[in-house]
Amino acid sequence: MFKILFVCLGNICRSSAAQGVFEKIIQQRGVEKHFSVDSAGLISYHQGELSDPRMIAHAKMRGYNLTHRSRPITQKDFEEFDYIFAMDNDNIKRLSGINAELTGRKVTLLSEYCTEHNVKIIPDPYYGTGKDFDYVLDLLEDSCANLCDVLLKELD
Repeated sequence: MFKILFVCLGNICRSSAAQGVFEKIIQQRGVEKHFSVDSAGLISYHQGELSDPRMIAHAKMRGYNLTHRSRPITQKDFEEFDYIFAMDNDNIKRLSGINAELTGRKVTLLSEYCTEHNVKIIPDPYYGTGKDFDYVLDLLEDSCANLCDVLLKELD
């Protein structure tokens, strides 16, 4: 089983949406038994909150039901999860500040799995418009679908 954690700054936009997108992909493919998926934030400011209402609305238009409540990442997450996918370079820097040793082995930019979009990061839509939330969802659908493919090949 692959234990996957998606991480962004507050866990109310990108990482919670990545969790929802990835969960739907594995459910549609009937491979849920091979994955454990969660998301977390690097700050605890939004702890216990649902995703940003704008992300919930844009995700719902695509058939995603975001029910995750924000939580901060913990030291234990580095031990429990096989893979930690960060949304941008600042996320990686902050993760390294929590656990430099395991960050180097377990943490990857989720954008590295994009195949249809040539991007370096998944940008934060928080201060943007509806188009920004849609764009982030485009990137998450692209990267999460390919990530699922890559991990499933490891099972063969």
